[in-house]
Amino acid sequence: MNQLQKAPWYYLVLLILAGESVFILPFVLPRVFRPTVLDVFVLDNTQLGLCFSVYGIVALVSYLFGGPLADKFPPRKLIAMALWMTALGGLVYASFPSYFILKALYGYWGFTTIFLFWAAMIKATRVWGGVNSQGKAFGFLDGGRGLVGALFGTMGVLIFSIFLTTEIAEATMEERRDSFRYVILVSSGIVVLVGFLVWFFLRVDKTSEQAIVLDKITVSQIKAVLKLPSVGLLMVIILCAYVGYKITDILSLYAQDVMLYDQVQSAQIGTFLLFVRPVVGVLIGILADRSQTTYWLVVSFIVTFIGALLFATGIISNSSTVLFLISILVVATGVYATRALYFAVMERGRIPLVLTGTAVGLISLVGYTPDIFAGPVMGYLLDAYPGARGHQYVFWMLATFSLLGGIAAWYYFKLYKK
Repeated sequence: MNQLQKAPWYYLVLLILAGESVFILPFVLPRVFRPTVLDVFVLDNTQLGLCFSVYGIVALVSYLFGGPLADKFPPRKLIAMALWMTALGGLVYASFPSYFILKALYGYWGFTTIFLFWAAMIKATRVWGGVNSQGKAFGFLDGGRGLVGALFGTMGVLIFSIFLTTEIAEATMEERRDSFRYVILVSSGIVVLVGFLVWFFLRVDKTSEQAIVLDKITVSQIKAVLKLPSVGLLMVIILCAYVGYKITDILSLYAQDVMLYDQVQSAQIGTFLLFVRPVVGVLIGILADRSQTTYWLVVSFIVTFIGALLFATGIISNSSTVLFLISILVVATGVYATRALYFAVMERGRIPLVLTGTAVGLISLVGYTPDIFAGPVMGYLLDAYPGARGHQYVFWMLATFSLLGGIAAWYYFKLYKK
């Protein structure tokens, strides 16, 4: 493992760039531009949620088979291919296809971003972190991804504003589509470029590469991974934490529906949220390595629970701007901290490095099921109960999952305290 700690600093930088770039098209743009996406694709919240569900269903199968794939091939090749294939989907996205084609596109992205990419990225990050810097590795990864996402969001809002020659309230559907098309195409081009950088520079020496690759994954190895208590607990922890992450998708919509912001202002709220993520990721990563990653995972769920209650109780109105921004900050801090740490505890949970891909695949099979159910549930609540009431129900959902995740994280902390 000491040999594996020698990966250069730019190795992590490339992982950060790739780790967020691959999700820009399917997730970051809809998060930052949610009201605009609903308009230009002529969707309601439930329909957009069903697109995410198609993604989630394909991703579920991809986690299972993509995990062992990451233990058989070098991360560099899998990650680069995933980026290029994802960017190709951007050309379809920019044509504003029918609802049926859009769902198929999300299924395609479920394959490219998960089967080829996800486990390979997690494994490569463990390699960079070595034995003693897992918190820093995953904290920097998620924080850095947040910064990349924020920069993409800022760039997107800027491009959208430049090409939208009239006031947003007066712009026609065609004008909004033309502006958003530029956002999609520029984003796709950057994803392709990152793929080339990964292909040529995400390298470790031959000895290290051989040490993290297996010729064959056996059934007995899969069974051994499943028997680890940490694997079962991480399934629950990630499921609950990921529900929180999915719910941050609606904060720009909350700004429009409850705070009465326009589409550009709502997108700015979504972008502001992305800038919170890098700060939280870096700070929590450093704190975790100086004490215990498992302890800070528990604290992160508690913070998320408190933030969820601020929104769920309905005390935020369109006249309480400061409270709205504080509440966003609390929710974002808790959600992004849990996200930064849940794979960082794998080392403490005694999951073998060489079987990281297989373990990540099995854990993700349960942990990322919110990709299937969270979107439609949120969409239904928001459409069935318009305005503030629907948003409150969504945040009660967040509070419930945060509580369950906190209990699982506390048990993980007690089990692997020594």
